[in-house]
Amino acid sequence: MSQMSQMSPYRASSYGCRKFITGTGSRRQFLQRLGAGFGNLALAGLLSEVTAGDEPAPSLRPKAGHFEPRAKRVIMLFMDGAPSHHDLFDYKPELARWHGKPYPGKLPQVLSNTDRLGNVFGPLRPFRRHGEGGLWISDFLPHLAGVADELCMIHSMHCSNPQHGAALLEWHTGSATFIRPSMGSWILYGLGTENQNLPGYITIAQPLQMAGADMFGSAFLPAIYQGTQLGYAGEPIERARFPHIRSRHSDSTRQRMELDLARAMNRDHLRRVGPNSDLEARIESFELAFRMQTEAPQVQDLSMETKETLRLYGVDEKPTANFGRQCLLARRFIEQGVRFVQCNLGGWDHHDNIREALPKNCRAIDRPIAGLLTDLRRRGMLEETLVVWGGEFGRTPMSEGSNGRDHNPYGYTMWLAGGGVKGGIAYGATDEFGFKAIEKKLHVHDLHATILHLLGLDHERLSVPYAGLDVRLTGVTPARVAKELIARG
Repeated sequence: MSQMSQMSPYRASSYGCRKFITGTGSRRQFLQRLGAGFGNLALAGLLSEVTAGDEPAPSLRPKAGHFEPRAKRVIMLFMDGAPSHHDLFDYKPELARWHGKPYPGKLPQVLSNTDRLGNVFGPLRPFRRHGEGGLWISDFLPHLAGVADELCMIHSMHCSNPQHGAALLEWHTGSATFIRPSMGSWILYGLGTENQNLPGYITIAQPLQMAGADMFGSAFLPAIYQGTQLGYAGEPIERARFPHIRSRHSDSTRQRMELDLARAMNRDHLRRVGPNSDLEARIESFELAFRMQTEAPQVQDLSMETKETLRLYGVDEKPTANFGRQCLLARRFIEQGVRFVQCNLGGWDHHDNIREALPKNCRAIDRPIAGLLTDLRRRGMLEETLVVWGGEFGRTPMSEGSNGRDHNPYGYTMWLAGGGVKGGIAYGATDEFGFKAIEKKLHVHDLHATILHLLGLDHERLSVPYAGLDVRLTGVTPARVAKELIARG
């Protein structure tokens, strides 16, 4: 007997595959070995028939919402670090008139770096009106200005925390203080997904520094509803691949035999010990990886796109290639039935380098986002796809030091497009300096409730009993649906 055979609790099988193992070892040992082929896939989407006794496994099959939806899927374009609304979308003539003078109002008690706040800081580029709705958009974003009539601009956003980590969690999960399911997880839990061969919730190049994986986790919801990460922030997106969907050691026939054995062992274990969503999700991740081997590489293969489409998204130019690929991948994923896709671009935390960094970031996103909206429109997909753009909060109307803006949770801009919202409109307003929301104020929970409503979900009914509460994305305080944003159907 070889040294390996002496060490292993498993014996060789007679099924025609010398490496196919059976025997008396523990499930944990077996899954550790099997996991070398599939198991490290960050799970997010599938359904199989695993059961625990008579209890059905959590399902990702498509489900009906609470009422007729306006949108069927979501693309979230998240600008990590908080972009300056003063320099992009929220035109305030007073900023230019007061540039270099002391801010005349009273400062809030809590900001990030009040000791470094300077005088009023005017916009870095001129603003102009665009589209039939006459939306004010900075010259930093000429391509986006060309699709202004698709944009539903919300100028009255506000959130509860001026620090990145807490504000990131509040936007992604509804809570700045507790570990809660992410928005994508809630949506997947409520609606399922339309393609069982791809994850139902994908986040591309997700930054992790400030709030970690909780931003796309499922918390106390079954683990099958968590997000699947594709690539990492700072990594060239053309190199990003879903990890471990192919085995380097087994062909598909052998993999199927291994999976069938793992399924049988875990069914038996679940019948004996009762439901365990983490275990179910782990085994289902093996199954999803097996099914993804064919479909996922095809969806990620941009060589099937025309040169005109690649130019539209900016994939053909270095400054726009990274985010252009993200946006194009998002379109391809939702085209194949993925429910929720998040594209991410970091580097918007401009405390001391805004004059140099903001133009670079704007160039990176301008053409790709305009290309995405144009492409969705011409394919007839924008009506059923809700596009959401924004960061975790805004920036101050006064400078930080001589070349930056501080954090500002009191008033900022986000926008929506497609998915049943009115295009070419501006909703709400900040004060004359763009510091605080004062008209038709919309908290992040209100926007969450509105997004869920557009998807056919009642935010008060989409809840789960946990720790003595009926927990939901919009928290325990009242949240409202901003019906003024919704187009007549």
